[in-house]
Amino acid sequence: MKAKICVSLLPKTFLEAISLLKETEDLHLDLIEVRLDYLQSTTRLNELANHGNTPKIATILSSNSKEKDNITGLKQQKLLLEAAESGFEYVDVGLYSPKLKIFVKDLKMLNCKPIVSFHDFCNSLPLSDLESILEKEISSGAEVCKIVTTANQIADNLIILNFISQKSTKINLVCFCMGELGRISRLLSPLYGSYFTFASLKKGFETANGQLSVQEMKSTYKILE
Repeated sequence: MKAKICVSLLPKTFLEAISLLKETEDLHLDLIEVRLDYLQSTTRLNELANHGNTPKIATILSSNSKEKDNITGLKQQKLLLEAAESGFEYVDVGLYSPKLKIFVKDLKMLNCKPIVSFHDFCNSLPLSDLESILEKEISSGAEVCKIVTTANQIADNLIILNFISQKSTKINLVCFCMGELGRISRLLSPLYGSYFTFASLKKGFETANGQLSVQEMKSTYKILE
């Protein structure tokens, strides 16, 4: 089974974004995630979406808080909707975003595939919590469900990998652990059925704790083969 790799990019300017996209396109990978969190200007999203041939994901990393500020959430949705209109194939939106089901429907009307995501930046979660989160993501209408926790011990990876093997036949699922101790699940999750996994473009360009570079992942997969 070929492991799908998505490179995550976190540009601050349009020119930096184009430069990073060009370098990533040359690697001929499966997906590119463009984080819009710090992008100073979003007036040329269509040029980012249509640069090269690799399918692209637009996202803004957000809190999981159920009490999240609705004004902030709606502003983020407006920008993500513009990304979908500009040609991004996927948009990643947080599980607790306001009016989520309506937003997911709006994305689908634009022929954009919605990824509904949950992140826990501190803890691993028991299987029962993972199942509950997944059911909420599925009920929102997500085409891809994403659940990311944090490994505080090596055994936390086993919970995630077991969960993927059980649930990945039901829905397109992206699931792994963040943190230095979560690297195992980042590497192995596609082999257990995860829809794809994330990598940094190269060392020093990580967008999350514990992220490996494309080269590190490719080298490891070659050994595993």
